[in-house]
Amino acid sequence: VGTGMQLGGVREVALQKAPPLSQVLLNIIPTNPIKALAEGNILQIIFFAILFGIAISKAGKAGEPVKDFLEAVAQTMYRLVNLVLYYAPIGVFSLIAWTVGTHGLGVLKPFAYLIFLFYLGCAIQLFLVYGGLLRLLKIRPFRFFGRIKEAPFFAFSTCSSSATLPVTMRVVQGTGVSATTASFVLPMGASINMDGTAIYQAMCVVFLANAFGMHLTVAQMAIVGVTALLASIGTAGVPGSGLIMLTMVLGSVGVPVEGIAFVAGIDRIMDMARTAVNVVDDS
Repeated sequence: VGTGMQLGGVREVALQKAPPLSQVLLNIIPTNPIKALAEGNILQIIFFAILFGIAISKAGKAGEPVKDFLEAVAQTMYRLVNLVLYYAPIGVFSLIAWTVGTHGLGVLKPFAYLIFLFYLGCAIQLFLVYGGLLRLLKIRPFRFFGRIKEAPFFAFSTCSSSATLPVTMRVVQGTGVSATTASFVLPMGASINMDGTAIYQAMCVVFLANAFGMHLTVAQMAIVGVTALLASIGTAGVPGSGLIMLTMVLGSVGVPVEGIAFVAGIDRIMDMARTAVNVVDDS
């Protein structure tokens, strides 16, 4: 998917050579977290952020001010990015209009192929992976899906797992889950449990790598899988957040982040499916 796609002037972007897996593993521990932030070394940043978060948790009450400050910074940055994304559709429209006008309607075929494969991947995750897990727990999958269907439908329309949370809690408790369990698991899941987002990020990286003529090795695909998982954990449960975190996954294997301009045009269509998968995953 993405192979042979006409990217116009974006093809002039210099491709970065991804380091070998052994070097990535050696470099994952930062010697200087500030330098890692300045250089955009994603894996080092994630590694440090996990350790820093554990330290805040271990600090207890003394760590609460740091936690509150970081939460305020995160929310502020989300608002800032939303302001930028508010005008992004104008740029995406202009970019796609120029590309289609120059190269013809055939350039839209790869996007349709990507959307189809992504929805197919979401269906496999829902019915084979989750369905299989439910069967292991002696729960009939389609009966369970039928009882919680209101939550993924609501998520599909809102593209926000956070906004869907009250609905998810209500329908899950309707299946027999206690209020105590639901109130503990579901809010945490709406923040860090993003299987649909991980699928989206991995598929977009492969799509853009093929579009730029890059060949991803097995080791690089493993890096994409790990980084997509970690990035999905840090994704906010609001519309469009998966597109923001996609920059991290692209950077981990040297795929030019300029390619995001192309998937941004179809992000909303894919956002609906990935959010629905995230909500079912939480349930």
